[in-house]
Amino acid sequence: MNPGRSVLLQETERRLRRLSAERLRVASDFLAYLEERESSEATAELLDAPGFEEAFRRAEQQVKEGQVVRFTDIHRDV
Repeated sequence: MNPGRSVLLQETERRLRRLSAERLRVASDFLAYLEERESSEATAELLDAPGFEEAFRRAEQQVKEGQVVRFTDIHRDV
C-alpha cells in the first residue's frame, strides 16, 4: 500500500468515527455503491479486451474437463 493511500484511509476512518449512526449508514451505502461501480468498470474493461470472452469460455471448459494443473505443482521459489 502506498503511503498516500494509508494517510487517506486513516483520515477517512477518523471522519467516519465522528458521524452519527444514521449518517454512517449513508456513508456505508455510498461506499458500497462506489465499490460496485469500480467492480463493474473492471468487468467492462475485461469484456472489451479482444478475445477475452472466448479465452474465458475455453478456460471454463478446461476446468470442467479437468484439464488443469495445481499451482503447487508448478510453483517455483524465485
